[in-house]
Parts: sequence; structure tokens; C-alpha cells
Amino acid sequence: MRDLPLPTLPLADLVGATNPRRSLHRREAAALDAPRFDVVWARDEEEVRQAQRLRHLVFADEMGARLTVPHGSPAGHDIDLFDPFCEHLLVRAASADGEPGPVIGTYRVLTPANAKRVGGLYSDNEFDLTRLRPLRARMVELGRSCVHPAWRTGGAILALWGALAEFMHRNDLDTMIGCASVSMRDGGHFAASLWTQLRQTHLAPIHWQVTPRLALPVDELQHDLQVDAPALIKGYLRCGAKVLGAPAWDPDFNTADLPMLLRIEDLPARYKKHFLGA
Repeated sequence: MRDLPLPTLPLADLVGATNPRRSLHRREAAALDAPRFDVVWARDEEEVRQAQRLRHLVFADEMGARLTVPHGSPAGHDIDLFDPFCEHLLVRAASADGEPGPVIGTYRVLTPANAKRVGGLYSDNEFDLTRLRPLRARMVELGRSCVHPAWRTGGAILALWGALAEFMHRNDLDTMIGCASVSMRDGGHFAASLWTQLRQTHLAPIHWQVTPRLALPVDELQHDLQVDAPALIKGYLRCGAKVLGAPAWDPDFNTADLPMLLRIEDLPARYKKHFLGA
């Protein structure tokens, strides 16, 4: 769940409307102007390459991450050793001529079987996940999620989430784990303050908590700011996600990474209906 930069999410429109008729009309009007998306799973290397180019655009060009890629990798691609073992979910902007549109959003998904093949999860490099062993047989890892800067209006990420929920249901998987990344361009004060707030409200039970291998030095940072969680983290929390522990510091991406876990059984009924039709 490397989730920076983030789109704004219209999830709040699904609940809490004070005037249902007005809210319905507003959503219907918005739907007429909303862009259409095609959501597909990458079928060959070229489609994976398209996702990797988008990731490079967002993480390296936009965020300034220092990407380490395997020797011989093509320029302008974000590639690592986990990619060949992952399923790559793509959102394309629908084209008028029926041809595949550009990839404007992506997630990669590491299944339990392929995690065994590659020797673990990406998150194992950042956290001690020992306490999650009982969940691993039906747990997937989400990673490298991003949306093109021109398409961060919410629709693309909702399309991704719907496909992810269907994938989990179809494959009898029940748990998602990943890292929600928070920029440290301010030196880490925002991330430290966000963790201080979330540990009071959304911390997982002790038997699921994990520890970072390179911890963000929260006590050395200002951690009492009143901050608003980034939109995508808010979306995860509304869906029932829990924070598994203190953030790790990723110096290559210059982010603080919050470990997060979401179980399908914890989805509120309104989201189960929205994503699964349940």
C-alpha cells in the first residue's frame, strides 16, 4: 500500500447524507460527467512494463525516490525482485476508439503461494511480522499502489478497490496487508503526529502488532500536531483497516511507512454491498 501521492476519495458520499434525494441527484449528475475506466489484470510482460513506467513517474519523477532496480532493467521503470511473483492490477482510461487506454492507476498483489515462492513479503524487509503468521495462509500483500497525477479524482482508486475485493472473494482470501506511506518532506513531523493520533483510535490488537526494523524516530520529532490523515489512509480506515504498529522509515522513498491490515470480515456492511454486492 505505498500510497503517496494520493487521490481524493468520494467514499464519504456513500454514507451520511442528510438529504438522500439531493445526494442521489448529485451523484447521478456527477456520474454523467465521470470518466470511464477499464480495470484489468496484466496479462503479459508489456502490460507489467506499463505499470512499472507509471510507478517510476510517480515514485521517482514526482516524489524523488531513489529506486534501486535490477541490473539490465530498462530506463524509466520501477522494477524490483517481487514484480515477477505478483499479480498487477491496472486501471486504464477508457478510449473512445475501443483501443486500450493508458494505464493511469495500479496495484500489485502478492498472493500467499507466491510469497512462499519469493521467500516472503516486501513488508518483511520493513517490519518483523512474526505475529501475523496465523493469517498468512489467506493473506495478500498490496504494494506499489499509485495513480497518475492527472487522474486523482477518486474514480480510479475506487475502480482498483472494487477489483481487489472481487479478487479476494474469488480466491477465498480474507486479509490484506501493506504499507501506507506518508511523505517526510517536512522532516517527519506530520508522520510522527499522525501515528500518535492513529495509535489512540485505530491500533490493531496486541496479537497482530508488528515492529519496524528501522523505526521513525517519533520521540525526536514533533508528534503532537493536529493533523488530518491523507485521503487514502482515511479510506482504508473507513473500510475497517487497523494500524499494526509504529511507522518504519524508508530513506530511499523518504517516507514513513505505516503498516496496515484490512480483513474482509471487518468491512462495514455498506462497503461490502458497494464492493462485493453482499
